[in-house]
Amino acid sequence: MEQTVANTFPKQERLCGKKGIERLLAKGRHGSEGPLRYTYIADNGLEYSRVLVSVPKKLFKRAVKRNLLKRRIRESWRKNKGMILPGHGIDILLTYSTKEVLTYQTIFSHIGNIIVKINNKRLNTAKSDETTAE
Repeated sequence: MEQTVANTFPKQERLCGKKGIERLLAKGRHGSEGPLRYTYIADNGLEYSRVLVSVPKKLFKRAVKRNLLKRRIRESWRKNKGMILPGHGIDILLTYSTKEVLTYQTIFSHIGNIIVKINNKRLNTAKSDETTAE
């Protein structure tokens, strides 16, 4: 039976807490896709993925623009999270890194590309683990 992911964003899927964030920053893998930088841990020990969104005050002094971009990033994540490979969840930090205010469609496509990159890396490490086990 195929498991579907609900298009919701409950509190449990938000990465918060000092320990979780420190673990992500210390042991996470980094990358970038367009205006977004990301840091992730492929296995967070939970059945669901968690996300942390950051828009630096250094880039946008006004809270209105920071909040707008955070809403767009969270909404894009909410709609794209179904693309994550099933199994163990991931912890991911998404950081906005350009001074331009991009449209929702642009952010949506970049987050989709980030998820595809993470899935490919997870598959490659799983294949390499199987090869070394043989």
